[in-house]
Amino acid sequence: MTSTPLKRGNSTADVSILTNNILRRKKTIGNNWIINFQIIVLFSVQRRQEELDRKAAELDRREQQLQGNMPQLNNWPPLPDNFCVKPCFYQDFSLEIPPEFQRLIKHLYYTWMFYTFTMCLNIAGGFIILLHKGNFTDLGLSIFYMLLCTPASYICWFRPAYKAFRNDSSFNFMVFFFVYFFQTIFSVFQAIGFRNSGFCGFIVALSQFDSTAMGIVVGILLLGVAFCFATTAVANIMMITKIHSIYRSTGASMAKAQVEFATEFMRNQHVQEAASSAVNTAINSQFNNRRY
Repeated sequence: MTSTPLKRGNSTADVSILTNNILRRKKTIGNNWIINFQIIVLFSVQRRQEELDRKAAELDRREQQLQGNMPQLNNWPPLPDNFCVKPCFYQDFSLEIPPEFQRLIKHLYYTWMFYTFTMCLNIAGGFIILLHKGNFTDLGLSIFYMLLCTPASYICWFRPAYKAFRNDSSFNFMVFFFVYFFQTIFSVFQAIGFRNSGFCGFIVALSQFDSTAMGIVVGILLLGVAFCFATTAVANIMMITKIHSIYRSTGASMAKAQVEFATEFMRNQHVQEAASSAVNTAINSQFNNRRY
């Protein structure tokens, strides 16, 4: 029994045509293990070809973006196209971050995602305290901190770290270390969880235990939130230590950060317009003084 050879460079359409031919032969000849084997192989080849086509299209798109032929549309946060709010940032680890740092930046991003998840759990913990103790303070503060800390943490320490590794920017490294240091201290404070602080840390969780079954259940649930805060604190310590060691090995310094800041400051359009306006005002004033 002869079979149609598969030519090199066949596209997905060619593989589909060949698969349909074998399916028609299967209906004519009947069940045959050779035909069944050919069908399995061709379906596997077809899936592989479709995957290669998708990767090739993605590589072409990224190459056009790198060459500046295709605008980079903001893609984060990922929102539906018809949503009233549009994405604010462009984020692509494989395209913008050097390969040797992609895993580290992804881990930092996962740390931020876990922190966001923990803040959501903290709201649930505040609601449980409201039901158990009738105290609304923790629930109200937990909602406030969720709305404040989640976007602020992304903008104030994740984006500087992302831009630091993307552009090899000492200035963004300095911003990241400054903000993330206080973020790490703040996460330890959240894990401790003082009363009426809005955080379901260990102190708040342990204070819920009493002689009732409800108190034991509530205490155990809040301990889960406290352990999430503690995990976030440990992750923050590990990340800032790791990134600082990489930063020190690159030879970056405060002087380089100051030079970058001065350069970017002078490139700012508003700064240039203000400087130009000041110079023109000074020249006109000097000219008018000479006239009179």
